[in-house]
Amino acid sequence: MSSYEVVIGIETHVQLATKSKLFCGCNNDSREAEPNTHVCPVCLGFPGALPVLNGAAVKLALKAGQALNAYEGIGEFHSKFDRKNYFYPDSPMNYQITQFDEPIIGEGFVEFPVAGTIKRVGITRAHLEADAGKLIHPPGKDYSLVDLNRAGTPLLEIVSEPDMRSAAEAKAYAQELYNLMRYADISDANLYYGNMRFDVNVSLRSVGAKAFGNRTESKNLNSFRAVAGVVEYETKRQAELLDKGEKIVQETRGWDDVKQQTFSQRSKEEAHDYRYFPEPDLPPLIITEKMLAEAKKAMPEHLPNDIRRVLEEHKIAAQAAETLIEHGDLVEIYLEATHKATPEQAKRIANWLTGEVVRLKSEAEFDQMRIAAKGADFLKVAEMVDGGKLSSTAAKQLIGEIVASGTDPEAAAKEMNLIQVSDTGALEKIVDQVIADNPKPVAEYKAGEKKVLGFLVGQVMKASKGQANPPMVNGILKEKLGD
Repeated sequence: MSSYEVVIGIETHVQLATKSKLFCGCNNDSREAEPNTHVCPVCLGFPGALPVLNGAAVKLALKAGQALNAYEGIGEFHSKFDRKNYFYPDSPMNYQITQFDEPIIGEGFVEFPVAGTIKRVGITRAHLEADAGKLIHPPGKDYSLVDLNRAGTPLLEIVSEPDMRSAAEAKAYAQELYNLMRYADISDANLYYGNMRFDVNVSLRSVGAKAFGNRTESKNLNSFRAVAGVVEYETKRQAELLDKGEKIVQETRGWDDVKQQTFSQRSKEEAHDYRYFPEPDLPPLIITEKMLAEAKKAMPEHLPNDIRRVLEEHKIAAQAAETLIEHGDLVEIYLEATHKATPEQAKRIANWLTGEVVRLKSEAEFDQMRIAAKGADFLKVAEMVDGGKLSSTAAKQLIGEIVASGTDPEAAAKEMNLIQVSDTGALEKIVDQVIADNPKPVAEYKAGEKKVLGFLVGQVMKASKGQANPPMVNGILKEKLGD
């Protein structure tokens, strides 16, 4: 394998977050709908039904162009739609309305961290297109069913340059596109529902060679793990074939997530196979400088790389930072919570969000848990820990409660009996009783067995029902035992 270099490019289909489809008024969200209920003559390809372009989809595509760094120095330009001709059961018109030689987004790039360095992957283009329907294969049956609810859904296909050289880079690139599409509110980007799907192209070439080898394209991947898995498997498979002197067949392959391997589906088509020609029922699209300026103004204040810089300034560990960025709602909470926090409090809040809160989110169905607590609530919990009112263990319990209920942290802590006893007089009474009740351990401690102190602290915590302030208990015990 060391004699080969892997070359990776990824085509990403992003479902735009519009209310209606790309060329008709049908509902764009059919996740829970009965098959073939969100359809109309346009979706179904009835003769005489004419498409009308959804302006909201154009605006979202222009925002995506800003996120992909594709419009720097660009003025007014023309874009158009084309027909891509192919015959398949889930394509009722026997062609797809897409964009060929004049896409809405041209060359750009994406930058992201991977393996401790910043990687830049070029964007060749991104174009608008209408999605096809969906084939359903009932288990044990010898037929397939066609659901056209998805037909006409607005997609943005983002085509990368073949700039990636490892499974880690491919996975990180896919994750960064996911982050960008969500942060800019371009797509719901729900991988489970297929709002983002990845087609991964993999080829090998001899180290030092300039020409690319024959590539395979593994289609419709809906997880970052699958993206990395395809690269790893195809790299190994192709290397073994080349070592035997065999050629790599340029083809479309599927991915078996259970077996963690690809499988052959069909030979790979070339552009001329689709007989592209301009879409006669849609006029050319003129993108004005005003439209580009409005798209730029609509971008969020912080994109992932902006947030990374903030987290780096806060000295948040790289892995924790990426976990926060992956969960955009947690980033908002973190930034609000740490606006007036100390560096130590910021780290503590980051740990709670990436640990306890992410765990709670993972237990919720499809990671859709609504977090009731605000950033100010997390800061208040951090202040309670600093003030000795909460132990670190109690703080985690409290986080679980306020995340679900949104209750005031102090009120919830009192209700849950989590407030630590930090009253010196009250603690001295408990310590005196523990010393009186445990003469043997006390004698051992005074004789030099310092490890016994842990046992005595435990007895105080037990007597206080876990509410005693441990550092204060340590200090009081040592003082009373003459240490």
